[in-house]
Amino acid sequence: MSALKALFRNLGPGLLFASMAIGTSHLVLSTKAGAQYGWIMVIPIILANVFKYPFFEFGVRYTNVTDKTLIEGYLNRGRGYLWFYAVITLITTFTILAALYTVTAGLFINLFKIGDISIAMTALGLFAFISLLLIIGRYKFLENSLKIVISILFIALIITTVLVINKGQVAMVANFSPPPIFNDAGILFLISLMGWMPTTVEASSWVSLWSIEKWKGEKQKPSLKESLQEFNVGYIMTGVLAVFFLIIGWFTLYGTNTELSGNAVTFADQVVQLFTTHIGPWAYLFIAVSAFATMFSTCMTAHDAVTRVSLDVIELLSPKTKIKGKRQYFALGVLLLAIINFIVVSAFSANMGQLVALATFVSFVVAPIIGYMNLKNVMSDDIPEVFRPKKGLQLLTYAGIIFLSFFPSIISGL
Repeated sequence: MSALKALFRNLGPGLLFASMAIGTSHLVLSTKAGAQYGWIMVIPIILANVFKYPFFEFGVRYTNVTDKTLIEGYLNRGRGYLWFYAVITLITTFTILAALYTVTAGLFINLFKIGDISIAMTALGLFAFISLLLIIGRYKFLENSLKIVISILFIALIITTVLVINKGQVAMVANFSPPPIFNDAGILFLISLMGWMPTTVEASSWVSLWSIEKWKGEKQKPSLKESLQEFNVGYIMTGVLAVFFLIIGWFTLYGTNTELSGNAVTFADQVVQLFTTHIGPWAYLFIAVSAFATMFSTCMTAHDAVTRVSLDVIELLSPKTKIKGKRQYFALGVLLLAIINFIVVSAFSANMGQLVALATFVSFVVAPIIGYMNLKNVMSDDIPEVFRPKKGLQLLTYAGIIFLSFFPSIISGL
């Protein structure tokens, strides 16, 4: 019982990780994987979650032992490491948030049946509202609100998945032929799916920063074991929900020759309709609100994280700036990110497919590099040998780096 109390008390960074991960990779990519390719896509989903696990775990481990962010660890390994991560952060700034807000704006338009407002203007409203919440509420509001959202979402998805399975798989159209996985389109989709499953690897430093922020208000920092337990709960939850979304897409769309759209509004309508057509019209509001809450919480956590990471990188590259931890600079960072990504959303004319493809491709390419950087951090002299990852976790890390590095070549040769 005391262990359970400790787990609930320490809930925070792992919970935010789950909230951030259960977004585009799950609602969009997992659903699409099941809808287009069926149950077989559970294999890359599981592989991505297993092989990427050490990359994220090292963020929690390094920060708990050293009281430093993972980004500070990159600087300790060499200035080149930090500059590389700074470039990745810059790319992230122009892709990930824009993709997330575009999907969320599409869901909002669909949920409230707003036909005369563009994706860009809806996204602008979301940028303004979420920026206000982050600036006023800061980390504590983020953590407390997401405890409620994630709990409701998890229960809602369990109920939805059970209802979908109970209803049975949708009837296939005559002469249905599943699309090939190992052609150009299939390989590109696999890269997108694994690039953001459970989420982008650079998010390992996001968990690190959230941990530092949570411990500021704590009387006693949790032990390494307690921090890892809390993170593992969030990580396992993301993997389970990814399978739930895949099952929903598989049972409701696979075999119907329905192609999910790259347009945010059309996609949102398809997602909500695929639930309600299969379960019943009574479920419309329930499903629409759940889907919107999923993406809204993801936007909020990612916006907070990218702001914190950007400020951390700037201060480490230019120590004289002294901006980290100052409320006014955090507010300025939140607003600047909102403006930049609103411009990106407007420029892409609400084509969610292009935004998601670009963001996931970049994430896939850099995943093994950041994984290696994280391994260098936790195996360095910064961490006493007793707290370093055991041999099995080290081997899994190398396996993940090799697999993700050669994945396109592997599947092209099948």
